[in-house]
Amino acid sequence: MTTHFITAEIEINEHQEAIAKTVEQELTKHGEPLRWAIAAVESKVDNDTNIKTQTAHVEAVVTRK
Repeated sequence: MTTHFITAEIEINEHQEAIAKTVEQELTKHGEPLRWAIAAVESKVDNDTNIKTQTAHVEAVVTRK
């Protein structure tokens, strides 16, 4: 088993309780998440549609077999 430090950009929505689940699902694609943190959140507004999107910049430690 090896340990890896990864970074990921994950789109998040306004439902706070769903953020952790979304992050963990995305991190599982890279291995078994041991710990993670949202290091930054970037907000953007599309000028044409006026829709706001948020991207979480996540740092994590995962293990792989």
